[in-house]
Amino acid sequence: MTTPTALWIAHVTVTDAEAYGRYAALAGPAIAAHGGAFLARASRYVQLEGNERARNVVARFPSLEAAEACYHSAEYQAALSHAIGAAERDLVIVEENA
Repeated sequence: MTTPTALWIAHVTVTDAEAYGRYAALAGPAIAAHGGAFLARASRYVQLEGNERARNVVARFPSLEAAEACYHSAEYQAALSHAIGAAERDLVIVEENA
């Protein structure tokens, strides 16, 4: 039996583009190092319900545990330090059904 993959889904409103750019430059390699691959980044979207955020990001990880380990890793936390105060963010990890 294979482990289900997981989706890392972020909804973001950037409030400081320069600082958030530093976050993005570091976050991409941290996510890739944990097996994450981007499926969508700031793509076109249609907001049907809830709070609209201009930037929506979806990455697929090999497992929910890999995605959570990425979030808590030193590399990602270093990246995240640039996003704090530079964006309003919602982030959830969802296991995919087989």
